[in-house]
Amino acid sequence: MNTSTDRIERHIHIKAPRSKVWGALADAESFGEWFGVALKGKRFVAGEPCAGNITYPGYEHLVWNVVVVRVEPERLLSFRWHPYAVDPNVDYSQEATTLVTFELEETADGTLLRLVESGFDQIPLHRRAEAFRMNSGGWDMQMKNIDAYVATR
Repeated sequence: MNTSTDRIERHIHIKAPRSKVWGALADAESFGEWFGVALKGKRFVAGEPCAGNITYPGYEHLVWNVVVVRVEPERLLSFRWHPYAVDPNVDYSQEATTLVTFELEETADGTLLRLVESGFDQIPLHRRAEAFRMNSGGWDMQMKNIDAYVATR
């Protein structure tokens, strides 16, 4: 496994208590607000799927589908999904998924949020590089989105 192509890692320091960051992350409706997916009335439960329409302009025709893997209150949330699965005419269900893990760590003046998405080396070669590139840029944006969301709540 080549870690430079198999995983995306990001981290951000958010100047808010861990409980507040956890609420933005683990409450599905709040997650959807900053992430750009309609999750009204949804919950993140380990072992269960969660889905909602994407609300990001130009992608509203897509459904965001994940299977929640772990929920450890105020510490860790993880899910599996098909990265950059944006062609509505393609059945991605037979492809491997990547694992997205958010970890929270309390700091003296806030919370360190770490994000790792791993498993890209298992994605079919014909779409692996594009999925990695698009998700890499997407996570840069999403780290800013959660920071702004927590700052305004």
